[in-house]
This record gives sequence, structure tokens and C-alpha cells, in this order.
Amino acid sequence: MNSVNKSARIAGFLYLIYMVVHILADVIGRSRLIVLGDAATTARNIAASAGQFRIGIMTDLVAAVLFLLTAWALYVLLKRVNENIALLFLLLNLTGVAIQCFSDLFLLAGQLLLGGADYLKVFPAEQLPALAMLSLVLYKNGFMIAQIFYGAWLFPLGYLVFKSGFLPRILGIVLMLHCAFWVMTALQFFLFPGFAAITYISWPLGFIAEFGLTLWLLIKGAKEQKPAANEAG
Repeated sequence: MNSVNKSARIAGFLYLIYMVVHILADVIGRSRLIVLGDAATTARNIAASAGQFRIGIMTDLVAAVLFLLTAWALYVLLKRVNENIALLFLLLNLTGVAIQCFSDLFLLAGQLLLGGADYLKVFPAEQLPALAMLSLVLYKNGFMIAQIFYGAWLFPLGYLVFKSGFLPRILGIVLMLHCAFWVMTALQFFLFPGFAAITYISWPLGFIAEFGLTLWLLIKGAKEQKPAANEAG
């Protein structure tokens, strides 16, 4: 197996594992327990499943590390096309990962507020679910800020896939389109809350772009050949 093919398969494997772990984190720690806007129900859910909630947070952090490793593996694969642009998508990914990990602190804060510790007795008991919900809302906002960077990294990634000569050009085009719609989805969250029309395009487009790239890297790999347009780094 040549070095390019090996790098491609490593990147595809990491991307796939990241996707699986990320979905598990959402299923275990968020989607079944957090009901945004309903502080009382959320407080009961977290209190009843404290261990599950904490496992979800740790799983989310593992997913973030795997995503960064995926970006690194793609950097190793694509830096031969243009090292500066490859470094750009790696840094954008790193920024998104850092913001996401910082946001997870608000998940921990939400659980701590509902943990019944003695130092929380200065707050009226009926206020704690609302304070916990505030922490969870801050987490959601931080998570969506991270999505701006997770969207932005897709354009230089897609560009290098398009220019590589050893990966399908159509995947590069779809990744660049996915960038535009994913960034719009994140901005929509802040500018037009409650308006979700763009997500009907961005979610299926994202599945085609990122899962398609993952499968190609895993199954087909990449052939050792000179890039179609090898630019100076």
C-alpha cells in the first residue's frame, strides 16, 4: 500500500469513527435528556440519569479529539496539493474543536447546578433548574459558534479535494457547497431563531459530502500520482 493510499484510509477510518462517536454522544447525553425551554423536565431527566449525562459529555470530548485527528490525517494527505491551504483547514478545524470543548463546560455546569451540593444552598431551590437551563442554552450557543468554523473548514478541504487529482472532483464541489450551507445554518441560528428552512438542504448535503468522502477514502483510498494542479505551498 503506497503512502498516499495509506494516508487516505487512515483519514477515512478516523472520519468514520468520529461520526459514530459524535452520534453516540448526542443520543446518550443530549437528545434524550435536554429539553430546551423546559427547565423542570430537563432537571428531572438529568437528575435521574446523571451518570448517562456525564458519559455523554465525555463521549462528546472524545468525538472532538477524533475530529481534530481526522483533520490532521486529511492535512497529511492533502498538503502535497497545497500546504498553506491544508494548514488553513486544519487551523479552522482546531478552532472549532477548541470552542466545542469549551462549550462542554456549560454542560458540566448544568449538571453541577442540579447536583445538590452544599454551596448551592445560597440559591432558592426553585431557581436551580432555571440556572441549569441557562447553562445548557449557553452550551447550545457555543456549539453553534463552533459550527461556523466547522463549516468554514469545508471550503479549503473541498478545494484541495477538487484540485488533488487523486480524489473525485465532484466530492470537492459538494464539500464547498456544503461549506456555504453549513455556515448559513449556523448564522441562521443566531439571526433568525426558529427559522429552519436552510437545514433541509444543509443536513442531506452534509451527509452526501462528508459521508461520501469518508466512504471513498475507506473503500477506494487514493492512488499515488502527481496532482492535476500542484500549486506552490
